[in-house]
Amino acid sequence: MTLARVTGTVVCTVKVEALEGLKLMIVHPINPTGELIGKQMVAVDSLQSGIGDDVLIIDEGGSAGIMLDMSSKPIRTVIAAIVDRVDLVNEEKNVR
Repeated sequence: MTLARVTGTVVCTVKVEALEGLKLMIVHPINPTGELIGKQMVAVDSLQSGIGDDVLIIDEGGSAGIMLDMSSKPIRTVIAAIVDRVDLVNEEKNVR
């Protein structure tokens, strides 16, 4: 799983039939402190996330399809959780 931020929505007038009815969002990987890293991608959203939400994504087709019970559909990336917060522990001082 990868920590990411929802940065936009995808609107399609025509979709492959297998993707009909699925909400598509643009997500951008972030590090634990919230800085954008890597490249943006499109993810299927079944959790009603919104722009600005931090989320956990699964970016591997087999697992993404299984999570949505749609393993036969062409899905690679899915939003698996909406993140409320990330707590970092300083291991040297054991301080949160």
